[in-house]
Amino acid sequence: MMNFTPRSVEKVEDARLRIVWDDGHRSEYLFPVLRRCCPCAQCKDEWTGKSLLDPDKIPDTLGALSASLVGNYAMSFAYSDRHGTGIYTFEMLRKLCSCKDCEATPENSSASEGLRS
Repeated sequence: MMNFTPRSVEKVEDARLRIVWDDGHRSEYLFPVLRRCCPCAQCKDEWTGKSLLDPDKIPDTLGALSASLVGNYAMSFAYSDRHGTGIYTFEMLRKLCSCKDCEATPENSSASEGLRS
């Protein structure tokens, strides 16, 4: 069972977010990949879950201007493309981890399919 509680969260350079989870697992995310997964209503159909965002329109150079905690359960990001309405739950972030260990987990392989950069 995965742990969805972060022990530490840090912005690495301007390109990545690193989360160390309470179970010791370390996840790193490129900001363009997170932006392409934005769960807000503008980027994802609320009823079907289908992405409304053209991933090709998100440049690989996109960064995050800031990252904020949302309560004790999520994060939000203000991206350099001026988008910032998505709320990324810790559960979602953990499931988006694309490290080798997580790729082998069936629930992660389908959640993060096609998101690796």
